[in-house]
Amino acid sequence: MPNYTLHINGTARKVSADADTPLLWILRDEFNLVGTKFGCGIAQCGACTVHIDGVATRSCQMQVSILDDVKITTIEGLSTDGKHPVQEAWKEIDVPQCGYCQAGQIMTASAFLSENKNPSEEEIREAMHGNICRCASYNRIEKAVKVAANKMS
Repeated sequence: MPNYTLHINGTARKVSADADTPLLWILRDEFNLVGTKFGCGIAQCGACTVHIDGVATRSCQMQVSILDDVKITTIEGLSTDGKHPVQEAWKEIDVPQCGYCQAGQIMTASAFLSENKNPSEEEIREAMHGNICRCASYNRIEKAVKVAANKMS
C-alpha cells in the first residue's frame, strides 16, 4: 500500500492506505477522529463534512491519494476548547437533538461564515441546504448560524 502524509488539524500524520480509500475512513479508522460521521457514503447528507484548505468538503468521497499539500480540518480541530463562535452559537441555541449531523452542520456553517461574515437568511439557507438533519432542526440551525455570524463580526 502507498504511504501518505496528511496535514490534519495542524499535524502531519502518516498513513498507509489504498489510493482510493476515502478520507472519512482514514480519519475514523486510522486516526480515531470519530467526530466526522458516516451518513450516506455518496456525499449527499453532509455528516462527513470537513474543511479542505478551508472549504467545506464531503470526506466520504475524497480519496486519500489526492490530499497531498492540503490542510484538513475536522470538527476536533475546529477549536481546541470548543469555543469557536459556531460551536458557541450551537450551544446557545441548543441546536442538537440526536446530534448525529451536528459536526457536519458546524463544519459547513464555519466554512460558510469564514467567507460571508454578514449573511442574509436566504444565504444561510442556501449554504446549509446540503446538510440533512434527520431530526429536522433546520430552524434552530439557521438561527445558530445567524448568532454565530454576529459573534464573528
